[in-house]
Amino acid sequence: MSRPQDELAEEGEEVFRNLTEVKKSQIVMPCHANHRQELSVGQLLKWMDSTACLSAERHAGCPCVTASVDDIHFEHTIGVGQVVNIKAKVNRAFNTSMEVGIVVNCEDLFSDSHWRVCQAFATFVTQRTTGGKVQLRPLVPRTQAEQVEHSLAAERRRMRLVHADIMKDLLTNRAFQQVEVQEAEKAVPAERTQVESVELVLPPHANHQVNTFGGQIMAWMENVATIAARGPSQVGDRLVLKAIVNNAFKNSMEVGVCAEAYQGEEPLRHINSAFMIFEVCDRDGKPCTLPKIQPEPLEGRRRYQEAIARKKIRLDRKYIISCKQTEVPLSVPWDLSNQVYLSYNNVSALKMLATRNNWVLNSEKNKVSLYTLEQKQVLSFKIEFEAEVPAERSFMVLSDLSKRVEWDPNYERCELIRRVDDDDFLYRVVTPSICRGGVSCSSSANQGGMVQDFILLASRRPPCDSGDPYVIALRSVTLPTHPPTEGYNRGEVLCAGFSIMEVSNTVSKISYFNQASPEVLPYISTDIAGLSSSFYGTFCTCSTFLQDNRDNPNPKDQPPSPILNSTLL
Repeated sequence: MSRPQDELAEEGEEVFRNLTEVKKSQIVMPCHANHRQELSVGQLLKWMDSTACLSAERHAGCPCVTASVDDIHFEHTIGVGQVVNIKAKVNRAFNTSMEVGIVVNCEDLFSDSHWRVCQAFATFVTQRTTGGKVQLRPLVPRTQAEQVEHSLAAERRRMRLVHADIMKDLLTNRAFQQVEVQEAEKAVPAERTQVESVELVLPPHANHQVNTFGGQIMAWMENVATIAARGPSQVGDRLVLKAIVNNAFKNSMEVGVCAEAYQGEEPLRHINSAFMIFEVCDRDGKPCTLPKIQPEPLEGRRRYQEAIARKKIRLDRKYIISCKQTEVPLSVPWDLSNQVYLSYNNVSALKMLATRNNWVLNSEKNKVSLYTLEQKQVLSFKIEFEAEVPAERSFMVLSDLSKRVEWDPNYERCELIRRVDDDDFLYRVVTPSICRGGVSCSSSANQGGMVQDFILLASRRPPCDSGDPYVIALRSVTLPTHPPTEGYNRGEVLCAGFSIMEVSNTVSKISYFNQASPEVLPYISTDIAGLSSSFYGTFCTCSTFLQDNRDNPNPKDQPPSPILNSTLL
């Protein structure tokens, strides 16, 4: 979901060892491998789970169990004789659960080569020996990399909580309801792919809590893309594992696996569910074309459609979230099905920019400071000041982007296109054209270009815990209902927005960030070059605007919903 932590470490950063960090190295033996002499993914999941569990228990100081594991994308295979290096550490602790980040690398001792295998995020919950959950102490991030993961963990948790709603929305979408099962002469009946096995849970399969080890269940289930733990299994249980192909795509198939447990004559109780994606290759490693699946009526049809929905979610996650920030394409097309992931990317990009620790003070005037950051040929700037307005009120006022025209001369017009939900809004912003020297001028007088417009997704977030900032993130998206129009140059916003910290009950520290694109840079270039201080005037006006609206119920805390074009729904 985010960049590897190693990439975020800055040169000269003080070496600090996270007390929750656990490392495991294991050479792959033949007994760990499959028939292709490659490490079984189930065995790897078992090692990952045990390492992550130790990290969670080191922070909690009590037994922990796996609650869920996010999607895992395996980038490379691992052969017999190679070494697996697993590192796990707690990214963030919430009330009774915590997110553990897991990174798996592989090395070949004889060629001295190393490569990334996968990255995963697991959620663990605490468990008292007498039952109930333990209130966790907060985890304080120390390094820049830890600050980034600590901040993004809240966004990932938000996505997990709305996953069921995303599936429900997709399945009620007309496009999915109209999906017809394709009749094919060589279609394989789904019932022919059904497999059932029973495993007796023995003491070697249990952890120190005498529950079936979560990693062992994962190993039995062989490969997990998404797994949700429902309850513990214990020594003496019979585990019933059921698998069936839900749907087959061109070169891959989704296999659904369900794990249930029972003892004696008691009814089956649900333990785990998983959805596994298998890609089929020939002997030369080239993808094979798979036959279609003919689903069973009712339940089979439901699983068939849900597999399509999950594929859509996986593609959105891979396209928007899993890649590095610099690889995310500009102006990703927006629709309701990818809204959650675009919102995540929007907020996480701003949080990552804000946590950078190598900002350089460019100029300062009356406590309004302009900072710059050059990284990989990308110039970013930050403007920082304090306002005698409570942080929450500053957040409410600034999050209504349509009011920005009242204090920012670079916002000529701003119209609300759509209120997506309480936290996300779509706007069209019109900015004045820039004459030579970086001065705003009317389009009639402009000899160098046209007035610019931007289609922006604005995502706002209140603090998750005390000490977290209020965040208002902006990025460009595309909408089919708002294509580029004649007379306007369509601009791009890479990453921009506000981070608002509470200094006291009456004072807030406001930081505005912008990762300057070619369309944005002319508006700030003279300030960065030291030829003007227009940023000072702009943000002094912003401070005055905030104070004028400190006690005023208007602008409203939530922008009104305009009349929506039905084609946008």
